[in-house]
Amino acid sequence: MRPLLALLLLPLAVLADGTKHTVTYPASESPGELALAATYNLWIPEGLKRVRGVIVHQHGCGEGSNKGAVTAADDLHWQALARKWDCALLGPVIHQPEKADCRLWSDPRKGSGKAFLKALKDLGQASGHPELAEAPWCLWGHSGGGSWASILQAEHPERIIAIWFRSGTAYAYWQNEADGKPGRYGPPVVLPPEAYGIPMVANPGVKENGDKRFNGAWTGAVAMFKEYRRKGAPIAFAPDPLTSHQTGDQRYASIAFFDACLALRLPESGNALRKIDQSKGWLAPLLGDEAKPAGAYAGDKAESCWLPDAAFAKAWTEYVKTGATNDSTPPPAPFHVATKALPEGVEVTWDAHADFESGLRQFLIKKDGQVIGRVPEKLANPFGRPLFQGVTYGDTPTQPLAAMRFVDQGAKPGSKYEVVAVNSVGLESR
Repeated sequence: MRPLLALLLLPLAVLADGTKHTVTYPASESPGELALAATYNLWIPEGLKRVRGVIVHQHGCGEGSNKGAVTAADDLHWQALARKWDCALLGPVIHQPEKADCRLWSDPRKGSGKAFLKALKDLGQASGHPELAEAPWCLWGHSGGGSWASILQAEHPERIIAIWFRSGTAYAYWQNEADGKPGRYGPPVVLPPEAYGIPMVANPGVKENGDKRFNGAWTGAVAMFKEYRRKGAPIAFAPDPLTSHQTGDQRYASIAFFDACLALRLPESGNALRKIDQSKGWLAPLLGDEAKPAGAYAGDKAESCWLPDAAFAKAWTEYVKTGATNDSTPPPAPFHVATKALPEGVEVTWDAHADFESGLRQFLIKKDGQVIGRVPEKLANPFGRPLFQGVTYGDTPTQPLAAMRFVDQGAKPGSKYEVVAVNSVGLESR
């Protein structure tokens, strides 16, 4: 049997003033350890003194999903959430071959949970932030990643700030096992009482309902929501009206949800999470699209969607109606704008933070006050709103990563160049 070894790489500079660290583990043949190779990419905001939490962006099953996930920690929009709350952004990549059984990792009890904890410890040492090993988590999981998160809550509920289940939960499978029927996961999962205190959102695509391949993502989410809510859990149901199993524009709602939960749960010091006071939240009917303060809600609260605050109630309402959220504020202006004379012209480079509410769509390049170029030049995204970094099926930046660079072909030095950021709803920085 091969021992579980780690290959630690040096930190790499990335966009938007932070550092990236990577740890890779080979597949293990030892019982209880991960049978697939895994890589964990971590981004930490520049100048961060103490990591208060870790935002985990866990991909789904299949080779395509894990190949797309290699850029998860490079996502400017998710980095904006991490920066706001002094958190790290973690993008696990489980190297599952296309025909391999997803249960080899989507059940954390089969080694992926142990590898996840080890990665946090090793990355903490490599980055100079040993507190990573004990910091709490926001868990975002797509498909098999949602299954992974749903089982992980049984083992570490005290460390989970909130969970966003995008088209995935193992709940229905472990219910079958508990009933003595053939199930996908085993042994049966038993949630401790603490697990029902975690804020959660079940987020399937409406087009999964009745779909031959993905119907289980819908029915499983509905069943989980009803059972969790019956037991008093602070959970919402947020169906995406535009999608099937692809992640679409859910990031605008999930980032808003984590923002609200981080505000409610992160302690000023230490790692003991604050408990949720559901009476201060908002409520909405299952499959409805109107929310009210909990005290003013007249429906059956045991079957209602729980929403953490007024801001997220607004975002949830917009999302379940349209598949995205609105934004009325301009994005931050780009910074570190620099020019350099090249044989082919003048190179303009810059850095930028994503608009927290709606991300970054494009940059306008101005020369002496006139727009002379756009980056990217053409806008396209088959899965949702066009974004500067692009978006894959699983909510990660497309490869290769977009560069904040423009060359004014044939130009000579001496002109004044400016860069304007445009967010995904079309508002420009000032």
